[in-house]
Amino acid sequence: MANPMRIGIASFGTREFLALHSVCQREGHEPVVHVYCRSMKPNTPTDTYATATVGQLLQEIPAGIDLLVPGSSEGLAKSLAGYDLDLLVVYGFSWRLPPSVLRIPRFGVVNVHCSLLPQYRGPAPVLWAIRNGDTHLGVTVHRMDENFDTGPILARQGGIPIEDDVTPERLWSGLGPVISDLLADTLRLLPSGFPGEPQDGSRASYAGLLEPEFSILDTSKTAREVHNQVRTFRFIGPGLGPVADIGGRFLKVLRTRLTPADGIRLECADGPIWITESAPADSR
Repeated sequence: MANPMRIGIASFGTREFLALHSVCQREGHEPVVHVYCRSMKPNTPTDTYATATVGQLLQEIPAGIDLLVPGSSEGLAKSLAGYDLDLLVVYGFSWRLPPSVLRIPRFGVVNVHCSLLPQYRGPAPVLWAIRNGDTHLGVTVHRMDENFDTGPILARQGGIPIEDDVTPERLWSGLGPVISDLLADTLRLLPSGFPGEPQDGSRASYAGLLEPEFSILDTSKTAREVHNQVRTFRFIGPGLGPVADIGGRFLKVLRTRLTPADGIRLECADGPIWITESAPADSR
């Protein structure tokens, strides 16, 4: 086996941190620091959910591992410089990493991205896969450069099922093992200097953050498109759904079916859909 690497991990949730940490340790390497971004963009106020996430991380993080919660890219670069890193592993970190961070680790920075790149580059590949009605998801591990998800591919695998009633927990049961296997393969490749395979930019698509208009249920779309709109919000979190005007009442649409069911029948562009779960919504 190659010499053990000192590794930093940058991610977005306790489960994800611990999964990446476990793979690195299993492959004989030494995770030394975890990095969590407390806001969607550097130099902006802390997001409301970040406090709870940091608390969970502090309870679960292995002994001897530092947790960095930077407020700026500059602060992140200065902090990481002191860890003598061989590699930084990123999964779901919201910030674009500047050159000052990318050049710190000896073997660079690798990113775990939940699509078969160059498809669905950007911050929300899973949401767009659900929105578009994809039946399967892929994972790519690639070298990071200064742009979002454009670096050379180190490992990738498709075929992860997306269930109709998809939730983060259900998706993770298929996604987690694939991420672990691909990261393990990557850790074995890097010491040999494998550069990765360049992406074909002509085949790229972008998965950006959902536009505000997507929060309004759009019955000018097909029934399946409306169903996928509801599925996307269900994946984001419990109790979330697009808003619809149903008989003069604004409702959050929480669950739908494409076949007849007990509930509210709603006409879409190509036929009906049935709302089987809803909740009162605030004004539009």
